[in-house]
Amino acid sequence: MALPCSLTRYLLLMAQEHLEFRLPEIKSLLSLFGGQFTSSQEAYGKSPFWILSIPSEDIARNLMKRTVCAKSIFELWGQGKSPEELYRSLKNYPVEKMVPYLHSDSTYKIKIHTFNKTLTQEEKVKRIDALEFLPFEGKVNLKKPQHVFSILEDYGLDPNCIPEHPHNIYFGRWIADGQRELIESYSVKKRHFIGNTSMDAGLSFIMANHGKVKENDIVFDPFVGTGGLLIASAHFGAYVYGTDIDYNTVHGLGKASRKNQRWRGPDENIRANLRQYGLEKYYLDVLVSDASKPSWRKGTYFDAIITDPPYGVRESTRRTGSQKEIPKGIEKCPESHVPVSLSYHLSDMFFDLLNFAAETLVLGGRLVYWLPVYTPEYTEEMIPWHPCLQLISNCEQKLSSHTSRRLITMEKMKKFENRDQYSHLLSDQILLYQGHNSFREKYFSGVTKRFAKEEKSSQE
Repeated sequence: MALPCSLTRYLLLMAQEHLEFRLPEIKSLLSLFGGQFTSSQEAYGKSPFWILSIPSEDIARNLMKRTVCAKSIFELWGQGKSPEELYRSLKNYPVEKMVPYLHSDSTYKIKIHTFNKTLTQEEKVKRIDALEFLPFEGKVNLKKPQHVFSILEDYGLDPNCIPEHPHNIYFGRWIADGQRELIESYSVKKRHFIGNTSMDAGLSFIMANHGKVKENDIVFDPFVGTGGLLIASAHFGAYVYGTDIDYNTVHGLGKASRKNQRWRGPDENIRANLRQYGLEKYYLDVLVSDASKPSWRKGTYFDAIITDPPYGVRESTRRTGSQKEIPKGIEKCPESHVPVSLSYHLSDMFFDLLNFAAETLVLGGRLVYWLPVYTPEYTEEMIPWHPCLQLISNCEQKLSSHTSRRLITMEKMKKFENRDQYSHLLSDQILLYQGHNSFREKYFSGVTKRFAKEEKSSQE
């Protein structure tokens, strides 16, 4: 299919981690900045080299100001499966598009990037010298060039079988780098306040990008924990708010999660985490609240809901209630009654979450959450659905040989009506959803079996 002439081809150099999360992130960010995912590349798979068509360089730069899955982006001038094919491609690239970056008053340098192979300095110089046919008129400046160009060579994905010649060679003008440094600067290891389930910084930013979080949005986390997901959204300029059923976590009290520290200190709380990164102005509040019984008035409040519900493994799934509760209901408790926490089935938790998102998200707002699954039994039909929410992406992260969690992104496409609240109960898939309720037992049964197998092997 021919691409519109207004679109320029760009080469994305992707990071080689969280592979399933990369494509949804890039699609979401392009959509956020007014672009559309357009590519002649049939499959991406594990390759670090992606060719995209983007309407403008501004959109390409905005993309790189947000992505943690991409390392760099280049305006693609030529490509080929051999040096000769690359050179022919470069000679066919319009000279008028090259001239603004090659004139006599400019400075430049050429870099070599190889994937899955290391070149000698002599080999690098030889490749650069072979480009002398390009109309470079400026001066070489290796320290502070105005323009940087790159030759990128792809030697495949198998480090045990490196070919003599590259599978593909690319040449392009460097535009910008991604935000990979955020993973280190926001590392949980450096954070004031952490818990047993604090989200990895890289995944937190990926979730915010999947949720299309932007400046002045209001982002909510109903299972806020220590607030790691709020930090990522606040970094992108969103105002953040959260709730959690655990009083001690919300108020930063109780036993510390860090090694060699018994109790949490006075500066260990969610607000202090945002203050640590200069993001306190985006902090709205965090309240003690039960996600199964939201106390919100009817209305649409949030641009995104981004959360990591408890799975019952390291953090228990709880809701408030009375031990005397029975399915048919109970008499109203007196005002002086202090509710105790009861178990909260995963299937109920996710249905409550989807209903809450459908009610409180603005149209076009996104829900991003983690769904734990027992891999041998998993099918796509197990993904909870709602008539107001459209599934955007579903990405897997392995937890063990038999379990994983899936990052689910949904977008509100329809105004919520009262009849939508229980529509999922009419679905034939209700029994599949309830399979999530035994995730904890299946998780630990697999761990027990693995330990038994390892112990048996050690005795033989």
